[in-house]
Amino acid sequence: MIDMDMHCTGFRRRPAGALRRGHARRTLVGLLLLALLGTATTATASTAPTAPTAPAAASGAPAGPAAARWGDRRLDEVSFLTTHNAFTNYEDSRWSSVNQSESVRGQLEGGVRGLSLDTHWYERSTWLCVISFGSDCYPSDVYLCHGECKTFAGATYALPRQSFHGTMQTVVDFLAAHPQEVVTVFLEDYVSADQLRQSLGRVRGLSDMVFRPDGWGVRQNGWPKVADLVTSGKRLLIFSDRSDREDLGVMYDRSWTVSNFWSLGDLGNDLTCVSRWSDLPLDRQEPGFRRLFTMSHHRNVPTVLTAALDNGAKLRNRIAEQCRPAAGGRDPNFVSVDFHRLSDGSGHTPASIVGELNARP
Repeated sequence: MIDMDMHCTGFRRRPAGALRRGHARRTLVGLLLLALLGTATTATASTAPTAPTAPAAASGAPAGPAAARWGDRRLDEVSFLTTHNAFTNYEDSRWSSVNQSESVRGQLEGGVRGLSLDTHWYERSTWLCVISFGSDCYPSDVYLCHGECKTFAGATYALPRQSFHGTMQTVVDFLAAHPQEVVTVFLEDYVSADQLRQSLGRVRGLSDMVFRPDGWGVRQNGWPKVADLVTSGKRLLIFSDRSDREDLGVMYDRSWTVSNFWSLGDLGNDLTCVSRWSDLPLDRQEPGFRRLFTMSHHRNVPTVLTAALDNGAKLRNRIAEQCRPAAGGRDPNFVSVDFHRLSDGSGHTPASIVGELNARP
């Protein structure tokens, strides 16, 4: 092996022994430098602060995106856009009269966070299967109908039939894909507790997401922060107008909410905000607990024209002048409308109005 040193007079050949000794010295120096570097690195690591192992939420302050979005607001301090009869729409089935234009999934993607659904039991009918030439051969199950599930196709039910568990699977799948969101389902409930249990039991992932108020001590401590719901993963609330299914995680609405009378009347001119239940005023006061306030704002018979007239300035003014005062100065937590994307051209839409409510101090 030859080692070349540059000098002004040219190159000089070193003896092989000197080459090996020089290489050994360089190797020894390199090893010493690596050892010193390793010692310094170890010393630095031992003095650096260690990352916390417990989530910040354990200290009482929710961490991450949930806290950034929701802050310290409790569930009863936020508002959600809600769709009346969310299942009667032009996309999920062939309804002749609808309350919404988009599918349930489309409504969720469009910012809706509350859905009202009507659950009915349908007993399989061989006769309907035959006269429909095989298009209505559905098994007995819980379906979403707007009345009797066999009476008027397109009016009280529609084809393809919308199973309750299928729609709830859509909700759970949406929540799984959007981990910062909270969704509430309101049931107008015409099935037995066992029928509802069997239907909910087929929804994959539902049990991990359902919020149970007793487990959180809501009656004693009030509603949790929304950010804590997000952090815990309990982001699906289900209410029913039936009282015998709370063991399923389905809350009885009269125990946990107040609600105004649902209709604006045929002409849309009944803007008063009176309680749906005479024994539960909208400003009901209970020690340590405040019910969620659901506000309905729709007519007896929905049309795109009347919804457009109702969903803008009329809705905004009704909240400010009627419903907020009637509820003791508080805003509605759920604002339920027909055709949620339509408005009167005033610059106010149901979504923007809910946004204003959430921006209020």
